[in-house]
This record gives sequence, C-alpha cells and structure tokens, in this order.
Amino acid sequence: MSVPLTNMNGTQSTVINSRPDDIQIRNRMNQQADDANKDDNDSGTCGKALIYLSWMLVVITMPFSLFVCFKVVQEYERAVIFRLGRLLSGGAKGPGMFFILPCVDSYARVDLRTRTYDVPPQEVLTKDSVTVSVDAVVYYRVNNATISIANVENAHHSTRLLAQTTLRNTMGTRPLHEILSERETISGTMQASLDEATDSWGIKVERVEIKDVRLPVQLQRAMAAEAEAAREARAKVIAAEGEQKASRALREASEVIGDSPAALQLRYLQTLNTISAEKNSTIVFPLPIDMLTYFMKARES
Repeated sequence: MSVPLTNMNGTQSTVINSRPDDIQIRNRMNQQADDANKDDNDSGTCGKALIYLSWMLVVITMPFSLFVCFKVVQEYERAVIFRLGRLLSGGAKGPGMFFILPCVDSYARVDLRTRTYDVPPQEVLTKDSVTVSVDAVVYYRVNNATISIANVENAHHSTRLLAQTTLRNTMGTRPLHEILSERETISGTMQASLDEATDSWGIKVERVEIKDVRLPVQLQRAMAAEAEAAREARAKVIAAEGEQKASRALREASEVIGDSPAALQLRYLQTLNTISAEKNSTIVFPLPIDMLTYFMKARES
C-alpha cells in the first residue's frame, strides 16, 4: 500500500506501507542470510586457524612429517582431496606425487581403468508376452574422478544397478524376434541410455554386449518344429522347381531330336555306350535305326 506525502519543499514522495506478514518474512530471510554469513565467517576463521596449526605441526615434526604429507598415485589413479570437508580447488591430483596437510586433509583414490560388469540373468517379459532370460556385459570407466566422489555415494554400485534395470526395460519394449535377431541394435540403445544416465556420476559407459538369450524349453521345441517344417517346405519347393526345369529341358531336347534324325542316331549310340559301360554282363543287340523308323511309320498309318 502506497500513500503520497507532501514534503516541506513542496515535492511529493511515496511511502510504501507493507503488511505485517511481509515485514516478518523479510526480516526472517535477512536473519537467515546473516546467520549463514556469520557461520561462513566463523568456519572460515576456524579453518584458517586449523590450517595454520597444521602447517606448524608439519614444520615442527620435520622431516618425519614428510612421510605423512607426501602421497603417490599411479598413472591410472587420481586423488580427490578434501580440506576440512570441502573439495580442494584444482580438481583431482595425479598421477605422481602430491602434498596433503595432516589432520585437516583427507583424500580418496579413484581408479580410472575400464571395469567389466557381468549383468546376472534377468527374467524379462517381452512385448509379445514371452518370458526370456537375458544376460549382458557392461564395460565402463570413471571419466571424472571428482564428480564420481562428490555426486554419488558409490558410483560403481549405482552403475551396476542401473545396468540391470536398463536391461529389463529395454528388453521389455521389444518382441522376441527382434531380441534374437537385433542384438547389436539393442546393445547400442542400452549403451546410449546408460551413458546419458551416468554422465552426472562421472561414469563413461563404453560398451554393452548381450551375452545370451535363454528361451523356455517348450518354446524352444515349438521353434525347432517350426524351423523344421519351414525347411521341409523349402526343400519340396526346390525339388518341384527342379522337376519343372528338367521337364522343360526334356521337351526342348525332344523337339531338337525330332527335327534332326542324325541327332536321334547319335543319342541312340550314346545310350548304348552308357549301357555297355554300366552293365558289362548284359548283351545288347542294336537294331538299325531305320528299321525302328519303319515300324513307327507303319504304326501311325
């Protein structure tokens, strides 16, 4: 609520009358901010005093304190340092040697090497209502050591649990024939989903592989019978096509032989040669082809 007032010099000013509730809320917020600043100042003062005392302890106990203050991490490791409960500026340290203050500094080692997680078999109900057991392998590594320590309690355990749930969710949205025939596509989808979810944990999912898909015994028998029936039907179709092509070839050959008497004579001699080579105990008496032609003409007349 604003009320215009006239000053002694003739100018007007506006006075804002706030409600009592607004005034109380504003005062409470200001008080909280002042308390927070006071706590920060107190903690900063105490922290500086503790750090100063720690340096004094290092100097007094030297050179024995050097064995406590200097730490070494390997090439594949990083050290995340906390000073009085707060992350030390500069990020993770390593590889090599780094310095910490006794009593005020603590650190955590983080392994950056790729880890392998064998996802246990998961019972999944597919989109077409078939129960299958699927297992997979996940390859991942720590991409940001500081985030993996500060943002999640146990990055490796969280990633493994997420891999199990992602496997079940991904398989539940696909029918059985896609699970059996499109494993590479499913693996790529899982890898992208896991990598996006674990990015805020400092984890990089490099690869996901589907190991095995186990079907129920009854379904295996049904699929085997279906595959056998399909193979038999395909064999019959191929045999029928072969007979059809053979009959067409025989018809064309008969037309050629009918147009050329010499071809018929050569075919007759070839047949005799084949019979004599296969059946040596059989005596064959060849008849002149002209005689056979004479009998054929007489029969037609």
